[in-house]
Amino acid sequence: MQVFDIIGPVMIGPSSSHTAGACRLGRVTRKILGDRPVKARIGLCGSFAQTYRGHGTDKAIIAGILDMHTYDARLRHALELAGEEGLTYEFYQTSIPGTHPNTAILELTGEKGGTCRVVGASIGGGNIIVTNINGLEVQFTGQYNTLIVLHQDTPGVIAAVTNTMAYSGANIGNFRLSRPQKGGEAVMTIEVDGDVSDKMISWLRELPHITGVVLVRAI
Repeated sequence: MQVFDIIGPVMIGPSSSHTAGACRLGRVTRKILGDRPVKARIGLCGSFAQTYRGHGTDKAIIAGILDMHTYDARLRHALELAGEEGLTYEFYQTSIPGTHPNTAILELTGEKGGTCRVVGASIGGGNIIVTNINGLEVQFTGQYNTLIVLHQDTPGVIAAVTNTMAYSGANIGNFRLSRPQKGGEAVMTIEVDGDVSDKMISWLRELPHITGVVLVRAI
């Protein structure tokens, strides 16, 4: 257990789950998009859907999408600031059976036309867990630098990625592979101890059968 887990996050808002965690979900989704978002469509499940206006969950998610931290005083005015930043947004209520009650579906479109769809939950104390990216199952918390490596499920790809990381001096703290079907699109979720160099990311992107590499820096 970390000190953060005991005392909670430094934050603006009434609830670490409904504001701090929600803000972190927004920031992680922006990082995964890798671009300035211009459109957001956000589905809220469970208690998020029931109380999001009163607890400021809507403001917190938009603040995160605008790249604000949990302690940014501008969070209270995030909905108004979205217009100034050229971000349009909509919220809707939905449900995903069997998921955490504080789950959100965040769909972003960037100014260059790219899109991403992220499903994640605020699990208490400002902590989050991301469970799906663009339809592929993942699992990471955002507490560590995390590499999202999209690739074709081909023999040798995992070895090439991990060997490149070892050569670069990166230490893997946690590794997860998701592949809906053999030989199709797959994703590696790799949590890394310490920093991740731009050079290593460039090397990974040049490997055969790699279709995308995104670094989500610790939030």
